[in-house]
Amino acid sequence: MIISQTSGVPIYQQISDSFRTDILEGRIKEGEYLPSIRGLAKELKISVITTMKAYELLEEEGLVTAVQGKGYAVNAQDGNMLKEQHMRKVEEGLMQAIQSARIAGLSEKELMDTLRILLTLKEN
Repeated sequence: MIISQTSGVPIYQQISDSFRTDILEGRIKEGEYLPSIRGLAKELKISVITTMKAYELLEEEGLVTAVQGKGYAVNAQDGNMLKEQHMRKVEEGLMQAIQSARIAGLSEKELMDTLRILLTLKEN
């Protein structure tokens, strides 16, 4: 896991984003445990509190569950939840694209045309 001190994104958010991606893409499977809070904090040279905040965020989202004395285990991911998580990522990306398009002065038609072209490129 790579953490950037200069990205402008809080470290706890970077950690939770990294684990969220790994869970949703199946790199960390149901029942597997995340690294210990202290171990990850030591590895990344960050505060235990920062690591704990990242894990609590994942727990709030329902991706992991705290298991007394063992750490945080990955929950089963049902299809609807996975779709919802990916939909949220798509919406975030599209909102960023819309903001960039507005800054660049693109019209709605130009933005939609760009999206259609990109969708066509991905299909081939």
